[in-house]
Amino acid sequence: MAVVPMRKNKAKEDGGAVALPATVYEPTPAEASAVAAYMKRRDSRRPNPKMKVAMSTRENGARVASIVVEHPDIDTGYNLISEAIAADSNTFTLGTIDALAKAAQLGGDLDEGQLNYALSMVYGLKPKDQIEATLAVQMAAIHLATMNTAAGLGGSKTHEMREVHERALNRLSRTFVAQVEALKRYRSKGEQRVYVERVNVQKGAQAIVGNVGGRGGEQDENGR
Repeated sequence: MAVVPMRKNKAKEDGGAVALPATVYEPTPAEASAVAAYMKRRDSRRPNPKMKVAMSTRENGARVASIVVEHPDIDTGYNLISEAIAADSNTFTLGTIDALAKAAQLGGDLDEGQLNYALSMVYGLKPKDQIEATLAVQMAAIHLATMNTAAGLGGSKTHEMREVHERALNRLSRTFVAQVEALKRYRSKGEQRVYVERVNVQKGAQAIVGNVGGRGGEQDENGR
């Protein structure tokens, strides 16, 4: 079953005539504020192109996908993608798109919507180098696999199939969490931080933040 999100109100037909809404909807103040915040965030992002997919069938019956950037100028479109994923070569950019295409296949065909969804996830993580971009691609692939497995779980008709999908869903979910942690660790490499949650200072005493020497944190008989 394909789920197609509707983006526009469908007018009802009445005797061959299209029935238009009597009034124009006025968003509430809270809705208007939320929409304005979204529009601001959307308009401030980098120009991130989408991909167009065309499926064809060869004489031997094999299905082939042709992928091209959706931009008036092909070179500019691929350069924009390269900048968004912190690529330093066309080879890496094309390899990244190919990797996402492999993850976005459904039933043997490449799904354009899934490919662009996966690409948008990579864009959204805003990779700073090719390591981060590669990890972002893996995260997108694991997320797509997780959702497909969840769909399989929901459609399972036997206890055995439900168990298979539950185990796979559990592994994929844990993998995604591990990927998030790996990205956080990589991005914080070389940073040393001191976190102070609570400091109690008695009258006449001095608070010390940092490395404090001593024998296992114990005080000697003179309180040192």
